[in-house]
Amino acid sequence: KLPVLYWLSGLTCTDENFMQKAGAQRMAAELGLIIVAPDTSPRGEGVADDANGAYDFGLGAGFYVNATQEPFARHYRMYDYVVQELPTLIEANFPVSDKRGIAGHSMGGHGALICALKNPGRYQSVSAFSPISNPMNCPWGEKAFSLYLGEERSRWREWDASVLIAEAEEKLPILVDQGDRDDFLEGQLKPQVLQAAAKAAGHPLTLRMQPGYDHSYYFIASFIDEHLRHHAAALRQL
Repeated sequence: KLPVLYWLSGLTCTDENFMQKAGAQRMAAELGLIIVAPDTSPRGEGVADDANGAYDFGLGAGFYVNATQEPFARHYRMYDYVVQELPTLIEANFPVSDKRGIAGHSMGGHGALICALKNPGRYQSVSAFSPISNPMNCPWGEKAFSLYLGEERSRWREWDASVLIAEAEEKLPILVDQGDRDDFLEGQLKPQVLQAAAKAAGHPLTLRMQPGYDHSYYFIASFIDEHLRHHAAALRQL
């Protein structure tokens, strides 16, 4: 039985982007990791979407929360899906161990961080590329949280990694890679907020600013092997 790395993708993505663009399969096979990459939102007839078809909300933009607002509350429960429903299915049908890691990019980086921080003991490793580190205080997050969770900002805190890290019961080491030429760096991603929160909490965080890299899958492909090794070291004690 082999450990599982759950990969959460970003805005506009499906379950296919990582598998097609990241080039992770060779190293994952070498390290003995199974990768599971779910979709970024519910899909299908009857699933609510943004009224204007915006890229940053609704289909392809579930933000890995459990929505409480209509018409999204019925289907948009991506947090429960990632943390509970999907692993239950995987563990019932595939030769996997009880060791789990979680990682992601952008919106998915946010998802990976909150899933790990909210569930001590459930994951043995976590990493992120260009995560939305402080969604309460950026346009992407403010839009999604207000429509999924309502206007009461106090409810947003339980879905923000920079808040959760302050009270995390488990000091699971976090690896974050961020390109310094990322167009979304200052306005949306705000890794410095996560870094400051981690430092204040004494939480182990390695934030690597990668010169010349943007927000694309070329960036992910360049460093995915190092992230897979990070996970394998924890999941397989390599």
